[in-house]
Amino acid sequence: MAGTNLLTLLDDITTLLDDIATMSKVATKKTAGVLGDDLALNAQQVTGVTADRELPVVWAVAKGSFINKAILVPAALLISVWLPWLITPLLMVGGLFLCFEGAEKIIEKLFGHAQQEDESVVEQQDLQEYEKQKIKGAIRTDFILSAEIIVITLGTVAGATLVNQALVLSVIAIIMTIGVYGLVAGIVKLDDAGLYLLQKAQQSGGKFKELVGKFLLAAAPKLMRFLAFAGTVAMFLVGGGILVHGIPVLHHAKQGSTKFVTDLVGKTGELATPIIFDGLLGVLAGGIVVLMTIIYKRFFR
Repeated sequence: MAGTNLLTLLDDITTLLDDIATMSKVATKKTAGVLGDDLALNAQQVTGVTADRELPVVWAVAKGSFINKAILVPAALLISVWLPWLITPLLMVGGLFLCFEGAEKIIEKLFGHAQQEDESVVEQQDLQEYEKQKIKGAIRTDFILSAEIIVITLGTVAGATLVNQALVLSVIAIIMTIGVYGLVAGIVKLDDAGLYLLQKAQQSGGKFKELVGKFLLAAAPKLMRFLAFAGTVAMFLVGGGILVHGIPVLHHAKQGSTKFVTDLVGKTGELATPIIFDGLLGVLAGGIVVLMTIIYKRFFR
């Protein structure tokens, strides 16, 4: 009897693990787009620190990301049980904040203020304080993107038991955090890898190592500049997408415009229109929030 009970328990555990693996796979596919945005944004956020502090900064942000998810996973489960209507408004606030940050960056670039501000910050404050500001900004952005990942995952496993939901959310949170910050760490150290290969080539005379080292050294700053641009674009795309999903009128407008453009240009329009719609809406929403912020500062400060 005991042996039979043990086999039954093992069978139940195997079935549970299989269900979790299947749901985690589906959730990973649905959150893959947000993962790309998360990667671009966080690689952008850690630029500007000295080379020897890049990995410590990435590790500090990764720890903050784990803390974010340790807060978000239980909170999402509790909200889904007790206050399911609150998920969408919270996400929309986060989406507006991403749009605001993206618009603020563009305005600073257009008026030539961002670079001067960055230089003055480094000159007037010690490096530790500068790093703290970068880390706080990255963790704040990670919190919003992590919230979207958690909510998307929660929607994927909405029909599962509470235990399965908790396990799938935990698996996705761990995989996403390790994946994103592992890649960010690799990206920010590309130039060091290139320098290492060049030094090895000088010692041993390897032509292939020299070519790869030069390529990495040349590609690293261009990749970081691209990620800085992609990070700003991602803010608008993610923020605009959140607003579209949360406001029915915008959702219908997006579907209508996609159908209209698809009828005109075919499959290309079906793929490109939703992205363009989210991006333009993100720019518009971010611009409005920045304008409201400026007006508030003028009148109340």
